[in-house]
Amino acid sequence: MKDTDTIMALLRERGVIHLRDVEAQDLSPASLYWLHRRGRIIRAGRGRYVLLEPPATEHHTLALASQRVPHAVACLLTALRFHGLTTQAPFEVWLALENKAWRPASTGLPLRFVRFSGAAFLAGVEQHVVEDVQVKVYGVAKTVADCFKYRNKIGLDVAIEALRDALRQRKVTVDELWQFAAICRVQTIIKPYIEAML
Repeated sequence: MKDTDTIMALLRERGVIHLRDVEAQDLSPASLYWLHRRGRIIRAGRGRYVLLEPPATEHHTLALASQRVPHAVACLLTALRFHGLTTQAPFEVWLALENKAWRPASTGLPLRFVRFSGAAFLAGVEQHVVEDVQVKVYGVAKTVADCFKYRNKIGLDVAIEALRDALRQRKVTVDELWQFAAICRVQTIIKPYIEAML
């Protein structure tokens, strides 16, 4: 197998490849640069390259982010998109990290980090498989509660839309919402909106 074929196989497997990965496999960096000049791969940051091929699924970037930061949980706008509760397609992948958890300085991906602590980080985590990658995403009820907690970051209108769509599509019960509203400490904020929609 030629170096270029091996590099393409590594990119399909990992999503992102670094120059040091190529050198660690005893492959020629010239092959990497040749693929870049031919337009088969693109540079995604200093020494980082990704395939130019279209993503395999709409959650491709989430799968890549989960590979790069496996201890993070997809949250807020990314979780809403994953559960089909928004028409927005966020440019960044929103990830929750535990308060003192390591945060990567750079991954070559558009990531936005939010810090959670205690039960607010641990509760409501679901495991999914996207493109053969284990992905952690907050469930619907937890995501709606988080949207109200972080309404100043994402907008109150987004939180209200998420609540309305979750109830309308029967993806959540009022009891589940109350449970996670208590964990996120947003009961008094979310209560009038829930009552108005019942």
